[in-house]
Amino acid sequence: MMKTLFLHPPSFDGFDGGAGSRYQAKREIRSFWYPTWLAQPAALVSGSKLIDAPPARLKLDEILPLAGDYELEDSLRASAAVDFVAREEFDLTVKEVAEGRPYDAVDGLSFRDARGAIVHNPDRAVLEDMDQLPFVTEVYKRDLRVEDYFIGYLKHPYVSLYTGRGCRSKCTFCLWPQTVGGHRYRVRSVGHVIDEIRLAKSYFPQVKEFFFDDDTFTDDRPRAEAIARELGKLGVTWSCNAKANVPRTTLEVLRDNGLRLLLVGYETGNQQILNNIKKGMRIDIARRFTKDCHDLGITIHGTFILGLPGESKETIEETIRFAAEINPHTIQVSLAAPYPGTYLHRQAVENGWLDVSHAELIDDRGVQIAPLHYPHLSHTEIFESLETFYKRFYFRRGKIASLVAEMIKSPEMMRRRLREGVEFFQFLRSREMAS
Repeated sequence: MMKTLFLHPPSFDGFDGGAGSRYQAKREIRSFWYPTWLAQPAALVSGSKLIDAPPARLKLDEILPLAGDYELEDSLRASAAVDFVAREEFDLTVKEVAEGRPYDAVDGLSFRDARGAIVHNPDRAVLEDMDQLPFVTEVYKRDLRVEDYFIGYLKHPYVSLYTGRGCRSKCTFCLWPQTVGGHRYRVRSVGHVIDEIRLAKSYFPQVKEFFFDDDTFTDDRPRAEAIARELGKLGVTWSCNAKANVPRTTLEVLRDNGLRLLLVGYETGNQQILNNIKKGMRIDIARRFTKDCHDLGITIHGTFILGLPGESKETIEETIRFAAEINPHTIQVSLAAPYPGTYLHRQAVENGWLDVSHAELIDDRGVQIAPLHYPHLSHTEIFESLETFYKRFYFRRGKIASLVAEMIKSPEMMRRRLREGVEFFQFLRSREMAS
């Protein structure tokens, strides 16, 4: 087995671009997701090491001496840039490369042969038995420091992991289902998930919350309820990604067994845009779901996207009003990002919404920019609407009162919100420089 280094290299200060972030950008407040997509193959390769430089604040000159201990020479000789690419679901592909198999014998691999030609091996069969994958928690304990990972709406410290891959929704913009996981929800068994949480509890007694980062954890409701009941027995606090269509009866089971927060992708308040992006969601159902969560005491972090196909000045206003109406506890507003490999990217190129020669998604400081434009809506109008959205949502009297009340109840939350407030205004200032 090759001595293998899995590296997320240094980047912009505060840049959350790790192999677990769905939007690679410098966020409104300092945030870092776990590099789960790197940790999974690292768990398969014995003797490997995972270095996640940005959250650990490691600089290049600190990493180079560590990298020298690993087998990088062949990669450097093979290409000035890239040796090979492990396509789509890459865990076992990387493992076989690390085992020393010839490149032409590894399914799912694309590489440059001795003549310089690009060779694409056959696709790797999709992994069906997800319990074959070892626990990423082992790699977290070996190579990471949980206190380095921070998400504004989760308790700190937290641990995130996947209980399955794939998403049944067909959202045109979403990165992971279209490039890695697919649109079937392939899941680990309930027992396998609970065993890892039990292990993580023993490894990280300081952790205050577990987050299940499956694209839509609630896609399989009976399984979600079964996992919840077992988590309830462990007495853990947990949160997950959910679609805004979970029935109240399921929400009650989850809430009664330790669920604290749902991360919900509302995206927009306009039904036609939801249809355009194949979200498979109805505004009226989302309203009912959100009211149920409020009634049950389940916190919501709502995410929205500006600049999706069909966007206009009027639909942006509609979405801002919708967000204020349903009133999630906190929000994240992103700009539509046409990642290569997604339907949105192909659609944008075909329709002239994206200038391929200037298709950057972030600026030279790591701040997200608006790459899409429409005949009736410019880059600049989309970009500037994000700040308007945040200000109109958070600078409401009721929202300010609720956040202040939260701070008064907890000195820890007081310190946290004050720090986040400073970071948020720094974020707005950085966007002014980018505009």
